[in-house]
Amino acid sequence: MSPRDVAEALLRRWYVVLLGLLLTAAGAFQVLHPAPRYVSSAVVVLKPPVTGSQPNQLTNLQPPLATLSYGIVQRLESAEGRAELAAAGVREPYQLVPRNSGTSATPSYLIPSVQVQARRSDAGAADAAVRRIIDVYTRHVTAVQEAQGIAPAARIGASVLVAPSAAPVRGVRSRALAGTALLGLTGTFLGALWCDRYARRRGGRLLRAGGVPVTG
Repeated sequence: MSPRDVAEALLRRWYVVLLGLLLTAAGAFQVLHPAPRYVSSAVVVLKPPVTGSQPNQLTNLQPPLATLSYGIVQRLESAEGRAELAAAGVREPYQLVPRNSGTSATPSYLIPSVQVQARRSDAGAADAAVRRIIDVYTRHVTAVQEAQGIAPAARIGASVLVAPSAAPVRGVRSRALAGTALLGLTGTFLGALWCDRYARRRGGRLLRAGGVPVTG
């Protein structure tokens, strides 16, 4: 198909091109005027009980604590966990990210902390969702130890290291606008060519059958 054939096809299907441009403009408007979104984030850490030799709980973090924390995270990310959180009022997406990658000073899977995140259209709702997730997470920590018959004074505790704090989600509008324009124009171009080819083939079949061709 030559450039002239393409241009003629686009002119014949000008209504498809117009519809595609209108849809692209609508998408660009949404990109430039997005609905407000906020992400709330908090950090929870498991701490061992206070002992005479280790009065500072944060200096006695051990890999088994990280293992326990990760097990609870897996539970909350399962279907049963999602149902439990939904019953607690967390029905929109959430994220629990174990922060056990380690640093140059601490080995991997030593720091038993979890970053809890939730995205909502309201900052207060995002913070509330994170608090509910932390409450469910804490209940699981307690339930695991109760099932093992561990005395309250000897139990591992969940502590909020960084309190929930919501911040607006800011994307790069120029990139989003460029992507919307590219997708919209490509879809418009291909859609107009497909409609033109379909109409011309249908018109050819009608002509061969002795009907009235439709080429416009």
